[in-house]
Amino acid sequence: MKKVMISSAGSDDLTCWGAGMTQDKTIKISLLDRSLYYKSLMILIRMDHHIHDEEKKMMMKIGKMLGFEPEFCRNTMADILDNNFITDSPPVFSETGIALCFIRDGLKLSAADGQIHKAEMTWLSSVAERNGISKLLAEELDRFHAWQHAGISDGAFELNHFKW
Repeated sequence: MKKVMISSAGSDDLTCWGAGMTQDKTIKISLLDRSLYYKSLMILIRMDHHIHDEEKKMMMKIGKMLGFEPEFCRNTMADILDNNFITDSPPVFSETGIALCFIRDGLKLSAADGQIHKAEMTWLSSVAERNGISKLLAEELDRFHAWQHAGISDGAFELNHFKW
């Protein structure tokens, strides 16, 4: 795997697991949060105005993991760059743990093309801020840099721990 660069110009012991945690380390996520998670990852991949092949593959896997039909996922990707009805507003999840999982998965997805673009990082920062976890973003970036040497796989996604 190639090393990921972050384009730039210029802790609490919070984990992804909050009140919905069970003994098998899963968190219950509502349909609304699942939909918001997927939609927001779609917004993230359009930040650099191009959806790369690896991002497409990952979004198909993510869509399947979240229970969405392949046709829905393909159609959403085909329309996301030109869809003016979807704003770039950062999501607010029902739990901060879900937001932290989103940040982690967002970093992995952003790096799929070999570079985390400034617009992607700025948007992820706004997601962290809107969800009250902006202080954790630098720590998550450090963890991500350590993690990236292990490679990206669908098994590495935080959303693997969700159930509904």
